[in-house]
Amino acid sequence: MSHDRDGSVIFHPVHILIVKTSAIGDVIHTLPALHALRRHYPQAHISWLIEEAAADIVAGHPALDRVLISGRKRWAQALRRGPERLRAWKELLGFVRELRKTRYDLLIDFQGLLKSGIFVGLSRAERKVGFGRGMAHAECSYIFLNEKIPPVDMNIHAVKRELMLLEAIGIPCDEVVFDIPIAPEHFQRIGALLRARGIADPSRVVPINPQATWPTKLWNNKKFAQVGDWLCRRGFGVVFTGGKDDRKAVDEIIAHMQYPAVNLAGDTTLKTLAALYSKAPMVISTDTGPMHIGAAVGTPVVAIFGSTAPWRTGPYGEKHQVVRLDLSCGPCLKKQCDSRRCMVELSPELVINAASRVLG
Repeated sequence: MSHDRDGSVIFHPVHILIVKTSAIGDVIHTLPALHALRRHYPQAHISWLIEEAAADIVAGHPALDRVLISGRKRWAQALRRGPERLRAWKELLGFVRELRKTRYDLLIDFQGLLKSGIFVGLSRAERKVGFGRGMAHAECSYIFLNEKIPPVDMNIHAVKRELMLLEAIGIPCDEVVFDIPIAPEHFQRIGALLRARGIADPSRVVPINPQATWPTKLWNNKKFAQVGDWLCRRGFGVVFTGGKDDRKAVDEIIAHMQYPAVNLAGDTTLKTLAALYSKAPMVISTDTGPMHIGAAVGTPVVAIFGSTAPWRTGPYGEKHQVVRLDLSCGPCLKKQCDSRRCMVELSPELVINAASRVLG
């Protein structure tokens, strides 16, 4: 700490910890806050506590000094199974020891959930900052904080909410920079993968990411096939992306298409996916993590929305196209719905028209 001319204390943290454990899209929303922190505290040692599934997004980020990777989901599963229980306990305790080894000057809980709050409580940070009581779905995580920021409107985009949290503690946030760290090796890997599937020019390929974790975010496979065929008729190659559990659904979409397409579900890492998206003229996606990757690398995104609110968690930026039906029941923000009208009644023509606007 130092003092200003008027005698007030100026806070100069040496060690900063960002707590944003998951999911992929939520982690991407926090990257501009990391940029703002690094710009304001260029000499600070900044760490990020994150879960395994999203860790690849921040690994190697130039603004980070250390990444603390939590195996929370894997540990929870192992603790329910006898043979792996002891090893899970050892890993968990080792992680807690590593977390407590550093006495952070400033900890910022961007997650605001119980799972992040527990780690906040276990840490030895001096200042534990986050939104106080009143934020939706906070699960009482604010009880672990010693510096509570007044809640803000959830209808403000998640990227802006993260930056508002920093501004409340005196950190200026006048620009939005994502800066996903993509190395030359990631471009080389995705290039080799595409060439092995017969694709030589990534700039003439439109990636489609059709799956999502919530049933209410899913669109019809035959409608995705119609969009894929339209792109092929326009002279573009079509590549479907997703996780390894999405391969079957993607195979079904391709089976409905009249033109050939490539199934890359399960074959990419988050970084090679980012490399693929960064070279593409456009990305078409449901409301899921890869949608945010596309937006973060600067590629126009056609985002298909159902139960969720794009003004809260849509692709950030002005060049994207959001496709949704304006129904009286939506956005309901529900994972389950009997009718799923918002997706069932959404036509391929709406998505094709949005894609046509992006392609000019």
